[in-house]
Amino acid sequence: MFAYLGAHRDDVILGPALGEDGAVVKVGNKVLISSMDPITGAVERIGWLAVNISANDVATFGVRPAFFSSCILLPEDSTDETVRMICEQIDLAARKLGIAVIGGHSEVTPELDRPVIVGSAMTVTEPGRYVTSAGSKPGNKLILTKGAGIEGTAILATDRCDKLEGKLDDALLGSARKFYDLISVVEEAVLAFNTGGVTAMHDPTEGGVAGGIHELADAANLGVKILKEKIRVAPETSEICKFFHVDPLQLISSGALLISAKSDSAEAIVEELLNQDIEAAIIGEFLKSPGKRLLVRADGSLENLVRPLSDHLWSALER
Repeated sequence: MFAYLGAHRDDVILGPALGEDGAVVKVGNKVLISSMDPITGAVERIGWLAVNISANDVATFGVRPAFFSSCILLPEDSTDETVRMICEQIDLAARKLGIAVIGGHSEVTPELDRPVIVGSAMTVTEPGRYVTSAGSKPGNKLILTKGAGIEGTAILATDRCDKLEGKLDDALLGSARKFYDLISVVEEAVLAFNTGGVTAMHDPTEGGVAGGIHELADAANLGVKILKEKIRVAPETSEICKFFHVDPLQLISSGALLISAKSDSAEAIVEELLNQDIEAAIIGEFLKSPGKRLLVRADGSLENLVRPLSDHLWSALER
C-alpha cells in the first residue's frame, strides 16, 4: 500500500511507514505533526476516545497535541441527543488536554449500526525536536507505562455490562469503567521525551501490547526480548479477559505507552514517571536480529512473542 502515496513533495519529512502512526511535514521553519485514527468498537465514550487516541499518536513524537478535527458518521436512527453527547465528550477531552477543536464533518450514514468517528490531531514543533517509532537501536531498553489492555477493559466493562453484571464483582466492574480516565499518554510521553534518552515511542492500540511491541520493532527492523512478568495486567483486566477468554496482551491498550530508551537513560525515565505517579517498568530490550521476537516466561523458558491477527476486543464483543 505504501506505493500509492500521490505526488512526491520535498516538504514531507515522514509519510506512511511501517509502525508509524503519524506524519511530519515541513511548514516554513517549523514542522507539523499530524495523526488520524478511527473509533469503531466503542459506543459509550466514543467522543472522549476519539480525541485521546489521536492525541496519543501525536504525543508519541514527544510533543503536545494542539489541534483536533473529526468526521462523525452516524446511524440513521441517531438523535440530536446522540450528536450532543458526542460533541460534549469531544469538548471535555480536548479542554482537558489543552487542544482546540478546529473543525470537522458529520453525517448520517446508511447501514451503520453504531457511531464511527475518525479523528485527526495535529501540532507544530521545531525541526528535530521529536522522535519517531523507527528510532530504536539494539540494546535499547523498552519501558511500558500503566499496563496491558486498558482501553479494552474500559470498553468491555461499559459496553458489555449486561453480560458481566452478576458474573463479576460490582466494585471491580466500577473500577474497570474508570479505565477511560487512563486513556491519555500525553503527559508521560512528553515527560519521558524531556527527561532525555528516548529513541522511539509508540502507543499500543489495535493488537494490544503484543501488537504494539511488534510495530515498534518492525519500524526499526529489530528483534526484541520481553519479560512477561514485567508486563502489568491489572486485576480488572485479568478478570474481564478470563470471562471473555481473551489474551490481555492482545487487547487494545490505548493508555499504555511503549518507550524505547538508551540503556543508560531508562532507569531515570522510569524514576521520573514514578515520581509523577505514572506506573512504569522496563519490560525488555531490543535485539539486533529482527527474526528474534521473544517472550520470556517467569520460569525462564522462551516462546515467540505472539503477533495478533486481530484485536481480541472483537472476539470479546462477538461473545
